[in-house]
Amino acid sequence: MAVSRFVVGIDFGTTNSALAYYDTGLGDKAVLTHLKIPQVVAPGVVEERPLLPSFLYLPGPNEQPAGALKLPWAAERDYCVGEFARVFGSQVPTRLVASAKSWLCHSGVDRKAAILPWKAPENGRRVSPVEAATYYLKHFIDAWNHLIAKDVTEHRLETQDIILTVPASFDAMARELTVEAAKAAGLEKITLLEEPQAAFYNWIEASHDKWREQVEVGDVVLVCDVGGGTSDFSLIAVSEEAGQLVLTRVAVGDHILLGGDNMDLALAHHASQAFAAKGIKLDQGQMHALWHSCRLAKETIFASQSATAPIVVLGRGSKVIGGTIKGELQKDDVEKVLVDGFFPACPREEKPRMQRSVGLQEIGLPYAADPAVTKHLAAFLVRNDEVLAERAGAKRRKKTAQPAVVLFNGGVFKANPLRARMLDVLGQWINPKHGVRELQGADLDRAVAAGAAYYGLVRRGKGIRIRGGAGRSYYIGVETSLPAVPGSPPPIKALCVVPFGMEEGTESDVPGQEFGLIVGEPAEFRFLGSTIRRNDTVGTLLDEWHGQIDELAPMSTTLEAPGKQGITVPVHLHSRVTEVGTLELWCISRDGKQKWKLEFSVRERSEEI
Repeated sequence: MAVSRFVVGIDFGTTNSALAYYDTGLGDKAVLTHLKIPQVVAPGVVEERPLLPSFLYLPGPNEQPAGALKLPWAAERDYCVGEFARVFGSQVPTRLVASAKSWLCHSGVDRKAAILPWKAPENGRRVSPVEAATYYLKHFIDAWNHLIAKDVTEHRLETQDIILTVPASFDAMARELTVEAAKAAGLEKITLLEEPQAAFYNWIEASHDKWREQVEVGDVVLVCDVGGGTSDFSLIAVSEEAGQLVLTRVAVGDHILLGGDNMDLALAHHASQAFAAKGIKLDQGQMHALWHSCRLAKETIFASQSATAPIVVLGRGSKVIGGTIKGELQKDDVEKVLVDGFFPACPREEKPRMQRSVGLQEIGLPYAADPAVTKHLAAFLVRNDEVLAERAGAKRRKKTAQPAVVLFNGGVFKANPLRARMLDVLGQWINPKHGVRELQGADLDRAVAAGAAYYGLVRRGKGIRIRGGAGRSYYIGVETSLPAVPGSPPPIKALCVVPFGMEEGTESDVPGQEFGLIVGEPAEFRFLGSTIRRNDTVGTLLDEWHGQIDELAPMSTTLEAPGKQGITVPVHLHSRVTEVGTLELWCISRDGKQKWKLEFSVRERSEEI
């Protein structure tokens, strides 16, 4: 495949998205460039902005005047992505799609079904999480082609090498859906990169070869990434080979749906209490609008260091003067709610609350039961004590609360009080006397996109590569051949098909015995994963695995075989991690003439080859 002129990094974020690129046609003069994205910012007004807010506004009939949402490349447009969607949509939340990225990884819903906006009326416009992601990525394509490609076909974004970022905690199915959205938008040459790694790549690029002066052999760097939707933790170890420093991603955290969205909701509850004290009771729709208004107010306070910021909610009935309810958030209250509520000081051994207390819950995003980011981080470090001890080497033989170096990422840490509290908590855990070292990053809103673009150069042999590969060990469930016992299902063994760290673009035969594959009738395949078991190799078969390995969503499908129905075929297995980071498991017949592919995805049918 021909090498494209541009390498492009796209950060598809929960709250904001960004695009950065290198023009390799400039040779050694190629520099990192951030695309300023044209978008509707007010009715009939288009401006270029450094970020594309990840919001989709689906207006009702006659809600906007003709031409209000037009763009340079689309004179007729009945929806809006970006700044105007974010601002105006907060007033009509039942027509605003937000947090689409969080829904994209929610296995409890059909992510290809039109379910967003979640609280939209039955007759309202809706899209699926995959479609919403497609809208955002398509906006990048149109903006790029308008500004960069113009009339040069080979410069169109669809033909460039694209590095698209995802949370490290995204499982294989969420990654596959992200790729599906990108391809639906028109992007084909896609490689996925974990966001914490992208942030670290950006730090390397911004350090201009001085990064070696800031870390040393034996360091383990914590990348603490708290964005709009998730809290994502990764550990990157610094070692030495042949006199050169080597970087290796050695651990990733579980998927934790906890971030800026939760914080905005907490501020909305705080503000609603002030309204209630004035005799104003907000209904569910108004609370949703208040949530979005508090997000804007929070961003204003942290960006400008203002003492207050206004919050506005549309009123109900004739008693509300001007049709709106107005209030304000105080800077001191914002800091208290967020610092103490989400970053409380706690012992390193304290665990987050994992279970909710009420038996019945509304269907919605599966937010973390405990809002304390610090407790989730403590659990992550404790779970990786063994890894930290291994990396400590001779200098620190005792298990310790390393890492002593931290790199922050995510819009949440633009707020100095939140970053300061996290540094203080880490210091108390690790080194109460001297604290921890903070690696200075660049623009927290655009670091991931920039790091992704840099990784595009790394893939071409330029720059420093972080060794990583699969962030989990993956397994498939194998039913035992023991005799059936009444009232008890047959035990399931876990067969390792992808070990921790298996690199993208590599594959491996699964050694050991043959297995019986059911073809010609519906069957369920159970996939499992673990961030804890890092030493299992391909072919490891485990009888006892509960507590260390988690079940992923199962796949129900029918593997077709001409002339065969409801029989068991002896097969051996072959696994592959694709270039985009998704996983394939091939089942190959004994004679090698037939093979079936199982993908860690949510496609309706497995593909028969």
